[in-house]
Amino acid sequence: MGQNLTETLEKSTDAARATALLRDLVAAQREGEAAVQALISTRLTDSGCSVRAVDYEPATVPVRGEFASQEAGSTGQRRAIIGELPGDPDLPSLLMFAHPDGEPVAGTERWTHDPFGGEVENGRLYGWGIADDLAGCAAAVLALEALARSPVPMGRAVFASTPSKRYARGVAALLHQGLQADASLYLHPAESGVGMREIKAVASGQLEFAITVTGRLPDTTEPGHTAFSHLGVNPLDKALVIRDALMALAEARAARIRHPLIEAVVGRATNLHVSNMKCGEMRRFSKLVETCEMGCALSFPPGETMDEVRAEVEAAVAAAADADPFLSTHRPVVTWRSGVTGAEVPQDHPLYLTTHAAVRAVTGDAPHVNPMHTSSDIRNPMIEAGIACVGLGCLGGDLSQNDCHDEWVDLDDFHKMVAVTARVARDWCGGARGDGS
Repeated sequence: MGQNLTETLEKSTDAARATALLRDLVAAQREGEAAVQALISTRLTDSGCSVRAVDYEPATVPVRGEFASQEAGSTGQRRAIIGELPGDPDLPSLLMFAHPDGEPVAGTERWTHDPFGGEVENGRLYGWGIADDLAGCAAAVLALEALARSPVPMGRAVFASTPSKRYARGVAALLHQGLQADASLYLHPAESGVGMREIKAVASGQLEFAITVTGRLPDTTEPGHTAFSHLGVNPLDKALVIRDALMALAEARAARIRHPLIEAVVGRATNLHVSNMKCGEMRRFSKLVETCEMGCALSFPPGETMDEVRAEVEAAVAAAADADPFLSTHRPVVTWRSGVTGAEVPQDHPLYLTTHAAVRAVTGDAPHVNPMHTSSDIRNPMIEAGIACVGLGCLGGDLSQNDCHDEWVDLDDFHKMVAVTARVARDWCGGARGDGS
């Protein structure tokens, strides 16, 4: 690609410029998502991109391989911002995307840094939503600014700032409206503790569901049920019957469903757990209740479909109910809350090779695949439009979505993220295929 372009990229994505934009985005977060999108739009326009806003309703996006109940999904009109640098149509195009929406602001009294001040301490920059996903938005904007200054022929480069949280489906909305590219890059800080030493190229699918089990109260008008409990059916006891069936299914699937990359990390390619149970309130311990509800989640590797996995769960629950005299006539009810399909990019794919070469050139280390980011947004371009996608991001932590405080990114790793993003865009859109030249 030439030394002149390399120098242009280095000058355009220097540390001070990158840090300043990230701090500006953190400050804009005080006013909310619209202010963040406005700042992104202004920076893209100033860099020479053609910019447009797309308003959409998440509930009307015709997604493939995904669903969310009304309780789990996003409601109300949302806005995505698209910035595009035109390029040579005979050269490859790239779609970069990140999400500008953060968690609802709450609990800031626990923070030891100003959530919107962009404070820097010990090499970390702190701010609300900075690791989820303002750093990704900043990296994409800075990459396009760098590419805009380059005279080297390249294909079309696009950044889509797309709402994502709570099934906002921003990138899916744009893809279904016709946004296309030859490859895609998802930019989001890494929550694994590894940062720019990894590439997200595998995303497992996930299903979340609830199971409601009904019991029978003892036939008494007494306010307490303890002396009569043997005359009723405790829904907690019957919920454990279903829970045992689910655990047996989990072990059977772990022995049968294979994915080498996932197994190499955790020893199995699929998992299922019952994460919580609700059976009355923590008071009046002498009184039984009529129902017990379990909250469950199941991860499954690329290659399996949601329909296949749902059918297995429903069959296991039905078999357990059939074998129980009470449950056979009082059937448990499975309620599917949300689900996404897994996807992956093989390590010999040109996009992966290009990204691997860029990370190695900037950091000096050969990155590895992180296969453990279940339901990662890298799945969206692949599932919705058949566009290969990998993800990368700097080291970050203490995310607000995990009920932590003082969310941060490592500044040095963020600067590497910016440089890698620019290099991937440069090499891919310039026609390189993995050698980084």
